[in-house]
Amino acid sequence: MSDTPPQPEDELKGSEQPFVAHLIELRDRLLWAVAAIALAAAALAIYPGPGSLYDIMAAPLVVHLPKGATLIATSVISPFMVPLKILLMSAFLIALPVVLYQVWAFVAPGLYSHEKKLVMPLVVSSTLLFFVGVAFCYFFVFGQVFSFIQSFAPKSITAAPDIEAYLSFVLSMFLAFGLAFEVPVAVVVLARMGVVSVEKLKEFRGYFVVLAFVIAAVVTPPDVVSQLALAIPMCLLYELGIWAAQIFIKHTKTPETPADAA
Repeated sequence: MSDTPPQPEDELKGSEQPFVAHLIELRDRLLWAVAAIALAAAALAIYPGPGSLYDIMAAPLVVHLPKGATLIATSVISPFMVPLKILLMSAFLIALPVVLYQVWAFVAPGLYSHEKKLVMPLVVSSTLLFFVGVAFCYFFVFGQVFSFIQSFAPKSITAAPDIEAYLSFVLSMFLAFGLAFEVPVAVVVLARMGVVSVEKLKEFRGYFVVLAFVIAAVVTPPDVVSQLALAIPMCLLYELGIWAAQIFIKHTKTPETPADAA
């Protein structure tokens, strides 16, 4: 008789679906995601409204403008288009958990149990970290940056920023800080996939500090405040990523088969 140990049953056996069925499910998931964004947009359009949303976003700048100064619109349709863009952006952020859940629900049936343990925490943590980065930028960085910039403005100049230019600035800063706060996720993924070991990540600390300041100098305005506000959290989050990678690797290992154990 053969001494070959029995192979474990494949978890995904019998879960295959026709290609058309996958397309139908993908369509349904997309419709749910779009419906969530549309519902959030409708709710925001009713309250607080597109204009109020822009006032909220512009508040960190307005409080640092000279007395009596306001933002201006240099295009005829800017007073309509800019608040509408902010409404859609806000609706997408509010509906993002639903959108990510639909993505997860679509791919989860094709994943093994140990892969699900890997993907779901990464999806949740990356979403939360992105929101934290955006909130940190809005509530802390903007106030410091605008105060620093206005302190250098000559007395003969009255600041009146254009609303479209301000929207572009805000979106770029939100994106920069949101992505920068994804450093722990990137570190965990690289370590878990075996691209680099935890020991190598620890040795790379000094280089990453330099890299963080270079990135901050490139993606933020040319002022010390915003550059430090981006570079320092990136360095701290890198350390958090190394610590999280050690725990994550331990709890998401691929289960050994009898042949591996032998």
